Amino acid sequence: MAISYKRLGTHGVLVSDLCLGTMNFGPRTSEKDSFAIMDRALELGINFFDTADVYGGELGRGATEKIVGRWFAQGGGRREAVVLATKVYNPADEEGDRPEPNHDSRNLSAMKVKRHCDDSLRRLQTETIDIYQMHHVDRDCPWDELWQTFSSLETQGKIVYVGSSNFAGWDIATACQEAARRGMTGLVSEQSIYNLTNRAVELEVIPACRHYGLGLIPWSPLAGGVLGGAPKGESKERRSGSQFEEKSNRHRDQLERYEAVCKRLGEEPGVVALAWLLHNPVVTAPIIGPRTMEQLETAVRATEIELDGKTMAELDEIWPGPGGEAPKAYAW
Repeated sequence: MAISYKRLGTHGVLVSDLCLGTMNFGPRTSEKDSFAIMDRALELGINFFDTADVYGGELGRGATEKIVGRWFAQGGGRREAVVLATKVYNPADEEGDRPEPNHDSRNLSAMKVKRHCDDSLRRLQTETIDIYQMHHVDRDCPWDELWQTFSSLETQGKIVYVGSSNFAGWDIATACQEAARRGMTGLVSEQSIYNLTNRAVELEVIPACRHYGLGLIPWSPLAGGVLGGAPKGESKERRSGSQFEEKSNRHRDQLERYEAVCKRLGEEPGVVALAWLLHNPVVTAPIIGPRTMEQLETAVRATEIELDGKTMAELDEIWPGPGGEAPKAYAW
């Protein structure tokens, strides 16, 4: 295996070039199997774990953070070995809590961020969140309020870095400029949807990340499994009428051409999709969300693959991007 470590953008922390996403832990992967996957990820050299306060599916919001927390509680240096990222924005009150509009809505008020940070720390059984990410932008909340809140959490030792997710390029620029006015580090990372079927971030998000020194952490690198073939272990009934089926039908011709390229390379389609992302210098670590140990082991293969210029050109032809960065992509 060839896991390597790189800076998170231009910031000092070193993270593995694959990020272990935990969204399936609990809803689709048992706690026992989730523990085994996290243990194996560390053995393989993956030190970057991502979760969110809202993950848990039918088990309830916060259930995934609790699983990660119980894994940390086993000790053995687990927490010390992990660069831990979680998120805030969505309603994340646990079952039985009294409904409160400041916490049951989607926002980034100071009240909510502080409370939800404490709730995540409790569920994760840790004193510090390494990268605290805004799950979405809240354009109605003043940056004065937000950066003051994050500064307070940093001073208290509850968070180390601040990241964003699903931000537009101008949101990243605004956040970083507002932080700089206050003498703060600003954003260190951005999580965006990015894969061969969805390359919109190449217009403005990637240039903004590069300019402000953010590490890009692509989510849904396999386009919901479409770029990796049918998810193993799932019935046709489960996929019938699903987003997976709709995307597969929409991209059928492209997928056939893509899988022919992968066959020529002798690699799994999902592995090639991850390797393609890793060839972008702005990308720090795609988020992999394995449901099984086999999926984890397969994903790590992507770190060993070098795609030559011919293959990159073929992939670009099959899955064309927006034509470059703005404004050149559309203005001239």
